Amino acid sequence: MIEFEAVLHEVVGLEAVELERWIRARWVLPERTDGGYYFHEIDMARIQLIAELRRDLLINDEAMPVVLNLLDQVYALRNRLKSLAAAVDALPSDLQELLRTHLKE
Repeated sequence: MIEFEAVLHEVVGLEAVELERWIRARWVLPERTDGGYYFHEIDMARIQLIAELRRDLLINDEAMPVVLNLLDQVYALRNRLKSLAAAVDALPSDLQELLRTHLKE
């Protein structure tokens, strides 16, 4: 896990006040202990994403929840499609072909 201060050093231009605001807004959900906030790698990826969206695409505070929600949905759908593809790959080849035929129609 990554400590709060380490996050600030790792993400260029990110300040403590801003990260705390993202946590209050629930854009990032670190673990909270008596020692402070601790972040997992997935949290770091999300922090980097938010920083890039704000810096490169100029996404403001009002639009950010909508953008993050849509991105979360896209990632969830991608994971479900991967699971579906794996399930299809596990089928016997004749059933795979039948499924492909129906999907093309």
